[in-house]
Amino acid sequence: MASDLTSPSTEPSVIVVTEGSRQHEASSDDNESSSWNGLVSPAEGGVWPRPVPQRSIAEERLHRRRKLAGAYRIFAKLGLAEGLSGHITARDPELPDHFWVNRFGLDFSRITVSNLLLVNSQGKIVEGQPPLNTSAFAIHSRIHAARPDVIGAAHTHSPYGRALAALGEPLHPISQDVCSFYQHQAVFGEYNGAVVTEDEGQKIADALGPHKLVILRNHGLLTVGASVEAAAYRFIAAERAAHTQLVAAAAGPLRLLDHRTASYTAGQGGRDNDGARWAFDALYEIIVEEQPDLLD
Repeated sequence: MASDLTSPSTEPSVIVVTEGSRQHEASSDDNESSSWNGLVSPAEGGVWPRPVPQRSIAEERLHRRRKLAGAYRIFAKLGLAEGLSGHITARDPELPDHFWVNRFGLDFSRITVSNLLLVNSQGKIVEGQPPLNTSAFAIHSRIHAARPDVIGAAHTHSPYGRALAALGEPLHPISQDVCSFYQHQAVFGEYNGAVVTEDEGQKIADALGPHKLVILRNHGLLTVGASVEAAAYRFIAAERAAHTQLVAAAAGPLRLLDHRTASYTAGQGGRDNDGARWAFDALYEIIVEEQPDLLD
């Protein structure tokens, strides 16, 4: 696949992080001020745009849990789940070293607000009924610890993400949509089996660095965001981009956008968390109407 790439010489390479390499490309994308920062999308209701309502800690916790349960249902609907593999998490607003995650053994289509687990930094279930997915703790505990800016993180064994990961390829700037990941992704270039230890989870956190997407070789995709909504929609967008890239590469040489155009398009497309959050909200509104029991 890589040998068929057609690209201007100005395109910088995506960082590949492997054991012994902890180099990261500095980025301040998610910290840059958005023209829509602090506003809510039409899917939240009311006149648009309007400010995000002030929430108490309890209200914010419920908000994050609802969006998290909705994310699982959306992933199930889109075919992004694979048996019992995969997990999406939400950092708790009061206890920042705690996160909410699915109960192991439940299909994504059966996740509700009430059956989510609250887990602390030692892997103890503080709220909810066991069991906890060992890999979910090993990966997400290290990501949330390494990235205080991250509220949500998503990882499942989606079909096209796995196919791209099997090639060890990054997402190339071949379309308008994928440019949102341009220079904001990494490839973790090793695979050591199922992630069951915090040491292995730390390697993934190190590979992710300041980025919003890491492609785990021979494993799959992982995305993060400053909200559950942003992390979840970024995963959906990355999965679709992987699908497009695999189809295009099978048809012929990839025509990559040059660095200037890809960078400019990335800015137009809205790399910030607001765009991803609003895209998620549009899906969330539909899933709540179709499956209101997720709010139980």
